[in-house]
Amino acid sequence: MTSPIGGPAAALPPGGLVVELGRDVRVRDGGRTLVWGAPARLLHPRAEAAAQLTGRRLRVTGPISERLAMQMLASGAAHPVIDRLPPTELAEVTVVIPVRDRAPSLDALMSGLGDRIRTIVVDDCSREPRPVAEVATRHRAELVVLPRHRGPAGARNAGLERVTTPFVAFVDSDVTVGPDTIAALLRHFHHPRVAAVAPRILGRAQPGRSNWISRYEDVRSSLDRGPAPALVHPRSPVAWLPSACLVARVDALGTGFTDGMQVAEDVDLVWRLAAQGWHVRYEPSATAWHDHRVRLIPWLRRKAFYGSGGRALAERHGAAAAPAVLTPAGAAFVGALLAQRRWSLPAAAVASAVLTVRLRRLTNRSDHPALLAAELAGHDLAAAVRQTNRLMMRHWWPVSLAAALASRRARRAVLLAALTDSALQYRRVPPNLGAARFLVARRLDDLAYGAGLWAGTLAGRSARPLLPAIQP
Repeated sequence: MTSPIGGPAAALPPGGLVVELGRDVRVRDGGRTLVWGAPARLLHPRAEAAAQLTGRRLRVTGPISERLAMQMLASGAAHPVIDRLPPTELAEVTVVIPVRDRAPSLDALMSGLGDRIRTIVVDDCSREPRPVAEVATRHRAELVVLPRHRGPAGARNAGLERVTTPFVAFVDSDVTVGPDTIAALLRHFHHPRVAAVAPRILGRAQPGRSNWISRYEDVRSSLDRGPAPALVHPRSPVAWLPSACLVARVDALGTGFTDGMQVAEDVDLVWRLAAQGWHVRYEPSATAWHDHRVRLIPWLRRKAFYGSGGRALAERHGAAAAPAVLTPAGAAFVGALLAQRRWSLPAAAVASAVLTVRLRRLTNRSDHPALLAAELAGHDLAAAVRQTNRLMMRHWWPVSLAAALASRRARRAVLLAALTDSALQYRRVPPNLGAARFLVARRLDDLAYGAGLWAGTLAGRSARPLLPAIQP
């Protein structure tokens, strides 16, 4: 038996595979229409398959339900229920830890891992190698010492070369993770096309170092991919995963990370795997803990560093690295609103009507095609507005600032975008931080990231990292 995505099907878990619809999936027509995403995606299960949906879960009991489950998994409409998947022995995984100095953090990580998992420590040419060696020896880890500094990608690859188990867990030295988390992630590899899985990464409590930055990072860290499970690929709600903690199938990795990449090497790896047809999954029910930066200058520097990776990603992956994805109608809609002219509202209404008519062609199988088309259009246009807000505040802020200095209309648009974006984010994940401080932290985050993005873009002499993709 083969799965619809091309790989051999695994034996079903005891009691049958159970999948659950994603949080953003909307069930229509009694389960015969599943809708999610923006731009909208639709899946029309057969009636006999839809009838097996119980609440938002589907248990695989035969060929019909299996086919639907595989379709939903491959499209990102559903995710496996992790505690219904069979376990994999920890003897099947090797932990690779790249480190440069940071001996105390390495000691904390290895203490948390315990002695149940084989571990390889890769010393990436530490300035003081002796403390690192002492920690590795004390925890009975294999130590690899690099003669020159290769960066995180090269250090991980050096460890990967020595892995003999089917799976590898890359864990950074400033992360704390337990064997139970790694064991939970290993369950996903029951599916033969899953290449990599990552847990949710949250901030580790640092006594005496709590401040407004740490409280902001607790809910808006760049490493935290949110509370919802996801299939990871470009343009999905979770478009990439950090390699701070990443479990992978060794056979899928090839030579591993792109050696020499100093930033965004994890995004590059995930996107290459997705382009090859592998599944990459995000599993937030499993958790790792990271030492977030809590001092202003190092924090801003790290955000800018992340932004600088946009250039390399655009060079390697083209339109997949676009900072936003808009439909033509969505672009026309937000463009009309930004113009703030007498004709703006009528033009926006026309764009909305055109999009609704276009989507009507996709909803013929629904019991209420016109109503569903209008619903889809509303979601797409709302997403276009949100993405434009993010472009103005994060990726294009130098242009937004210049425009605001020269135009009253631009000032109104920028102010509204800043307030709307901050309010939406604050409402989604209310932090232990006042609204005013959250707004300031949010804007500083965006300014630093955007500065790094523009620096990389100017150095590369290409505007590609700044250009949104227009998807028909």
